[in-house]
Amino acid sequence: MPSYLSPGVYVEEVPASTRPIAGVGTAIAGFVGFAAAGPNNQPVHVTNWTQFTETFGDMVENYALGKAVYSFFNNGGGRAYIVRIPTDLRPSAAPMAELPSKADKQISAVNVMAIDAKATGIKVDVKGAGEVDGDPQYTITVTADGGVSESYTGGLGSGPANVINQVNVQSKTVRLQPNAVAEALVASGLEEGTVSLASGDAASAGTVDSGAVIGDAAKRTGFTAFETLEEITMVAAPDVVTAHARGLIDLDAVKAIQTGILTHCELMGNRMAILDTPGGLTAQEASDWRMKTAGFDSKFGVMYWPWIQMFDPTTGKNVSFPPSGHVAGLWSRNDDTRGVFKAPANEVVLGAVGVDYAATRPEMDMLNPQGVNSIKSFPGRGIRVWGARTLSSDAEWRYVNVRRYFNYLEESILQGTQWAVFEPNDENLWGRIRRTISAFLVMEWRSGALFGATPQEAFFVKCDGENNTAESIDLGMVIVEVGVAPVKPAEFVIFRLSQFSGGTSIAE
Repeated sequence: MPSYLSPGVYVEEVPASTRPIAGVGTAIAGFVGFAAAGPNNQPVHVTNWTQFTETFGDMVENYALGKAVYSFFNNGGGRAYIVRIPTDLRPSAAPMAELPSKADKQISAVNVMAIDAKATGIKVDVKGAGEVDGDPQYTITVTADGGVSESYTGGLGSGPANVINQVNVQSKTVRLQPNAVAEALVASGLEEGTVSLASGDAASAGTVDSGAVIGDAAKRTGFTAFETLEEITMVAAPDVVTAHARGLIDLDAVKAIQTGILTHCELMGNRMAILDTPGGLTAQEASDWRMKTAGFDSKFGVMYWPWIQMFDPTTGKNVSFPPSGHVAGLWSRNDDTRGVFKAPANEVVLGAVGVDYAATRPEMDMLNPQGVNSIKSFPGRGIRVWGARTLSSDAEWRYVNVRRYFNYLEESILQGTQWAVFEPNDENLWGRIRRTISAFLVMEWRSGALFGATPQEAFFVKCDGENNTAESIDLGMVIVEVGVAPVKPAEFVIFRLSQFSGGTSIAE
């Protein structure tokens, strides 16, 4: 209470009896996988495809991460965190070579990759070309069979004069990608000399370490790097199943990694894992994978089948691809247009040109109760997600939107009531908490997220002397009971039709 010592007019600011709760974001993805460049095991925030390419490079043939992130943004995604996993997996079947660093010839500074996977006889020659304003200049000459020759001169600084940028923009033969592990060495310059591009077997040139994908929680590697980021709401790792499709890891490793992702999501309690099935499965094989091999039971996991067909600019043709990146973007689009309370199903998968397996209704009848959400092509309606179930055996958490909506409510209320910590634990505080949460839930009810004709039918908030006893007060606790009635999706729309004898009658 202020002290008034002299006559005058005084103004006091009185805190409101309620404090608004702002809804948290629900469409922030976390992707883990392999990329051509970028920092390893460090979450990087990107909000568009250009930002991704600036840090992690463009799409490459054998890495799924870039294609999944592109599909995420293409389907309506807005924000994502990317963790690049180190690997010796060859990024492409196309001829490749490495330009060594001038400071350390044993370390690759720049990767060189042929644009045409069938090209032969490509050589890249690097020569010094003096300095411009203290920046060493280099002339890179590219030659190939058939007399093709290209020459570019520039430095390694930023801007269009960068010789690597010149090659990537103008060359019709190769692409250059700085090695992120040797960023400091790249600045020291390139070793002069000539390298020849050699082709390799994409299926055997490299390995995938499942332990590196799972990561170490103490070192914040792999997807455990996301533990420091509370805002992430969905996690995907499409490179896991594409690595299996190339024979680089077995099904046990796929199961181990996906189990680790589910464990991470359950530990955090505010995000969901979007899991892909292995590629090329029939409906019965997808059922066996879900029920017999994997056997997942988690309300924080969702599984989609089959793989979809999409155009791959790295190969110039349509390829099979796991749908998790597309689905993450679809979730984001659904949240923006309808709300997180609406099931992310019966929505078009943008960028998909086909599906690997055309599921029939009896096959979906088998898979849907098992928690495998089908992706199906409908004539005249595009390719759509046709399922909204989690991997939980608990009927209370059967639907994706219910689990995601509770994640949203819990996180919003948690962040919006931090002001109550260390406040005097009395009836005044209890009333303020009740009014704050009730005001937030009324807005949710008005938006259509809660079931009920009135707010009283849709939710309740209890914080009074009954659930805050003297014992709990002595322990420093404020106990608030909140109950909500979320809307459930109309998964089965049933019309009951019958014949009746119609007509009119004439009465005198």
